[in-house]
Amino acid sequence: MFSLSRLRIGRFGALAVLAGAWLVAAATPAGAQEMFQPQCFKPMPGTTKTISYPAKPGPWRLALVNGFVGNSWRIQMIQSLKAWATRPENAKNFRELKIVSTGTDVAAQIAAIDNLIAAGYDGIIFIAVSPTAFKPVIARAKRAGTVLASFDNVVDSEEILLVNEPQVEFEQVKSQFVFDNLTTKQGKVLEVRGLPGNSVDRDRSIGFHNVFDKKPGIESVTVVGNWDDGTVQKVVSDAVATHGQFIGMVTQHGTTGLMNALKDAKHPKIPVGGAGENGSLRMIHDGGWTSIARVQSPALSVVAMKGVIALLEGKKLPQHVGLPVPTLYSKDLKDGVNYSTSLPDNFQAGADFKDCDVVLSFQELLKQTPDNN
Repeated sequence: MFSLSRLRIGRFGALAVLAGAWLVAAATPAGAQEMFQPQCFKPMPGTTKTISYPAKPGPWRLALVNGFVGNSWRIQMIQSLKAWATRPENAKNFRELKIVSTGTDVAAQIAAIDNLIAAGYDGIIFIAVSPTAFKPVIARAKRAGTVLASFDNVVDSEEILLVNEPQVEFEQVKSQFVFDNLTTKQGKVLEVRGLPGNSVDRDRSIGFHNVFDKKPGIESVTVVGNWDDGTVQKVVSDAVATHGQFIGMVTQHGTTGLMNALKDAKHPKIPVGGAGENGSLRMIHDGGWTSIARVQSPALSVVAMKGVIALLEGKKLPQHVGLPVPTLYSKDLKDGVNYSTSLPDNFQAGADFKDCDVVLSFQELLKQTPDNN
């Protein structure tokens, strides 16, 4: 059964669902052991280690420590975990599920993780505010027997479970699509970056520049959109006002804001690389734009928690899990299939991981509110 706790840091509250013991992670070559659910938990390319712990009886006290709280993706990420955790087949694993959001301060996030470790939580998943600075808290978790997993914006570590989509490749595929569909190879291409200091933003930008750097005749212009529709709309509008027309654009997130900016500027149609926000897919379809949308799924939180539970059960996983990237092309968009006019504009479409049995209906998500009411 769930119990409800009210620890609140930032604007999200804490949903409640167990118990402690000493655990020691073991990293071994990936090919030497049979993996848990290998169709889901596939090693990130280049990963050569597995991770495992001695089994610990459940149910468990588990937690999510979120950082940044400023966009709809984070809301859907939390709602996804809560929706999955409340299903009867999963709820039996939780004595408590606590959700904490700390904002963008690294020290505050580390302190929140330390507090949960000290309180005896068995497993903690977190989206790291920074890829560095977590080595000491990882060591403290290991001593205390708390299983850690970093997802989405992962830490630079080989000591804990990492769950992510391949971020350099993520943006490289988008950028290559935009380049291949340019009507001219002479002009400016806009890069809209995410939240500075995060590993996803860093790696996505590498992917963009892997494609566009050293392309003769093409100039890259970079702005910072903070993964937020409103901010993206403003910085894209400012870029068009300053630089004139672009021949292509790639944004890490906030594609609805980008499309609104292009609409307001009456910008000619250009190839766009974006994310899977429902509103942007609708505008792209209705306006006949050429685009690729690649989805950083909010359900990464669910896969990370599934991984922590598997480790607490004594099962083995790749130390760094690489999940497939849901990808949508403008030519394939169809209302009611891969976007919907009946869903909110900020809803992340195409976010399920079917190979991981993580398929969440919009109705399930709507039942879960950020403040846990």
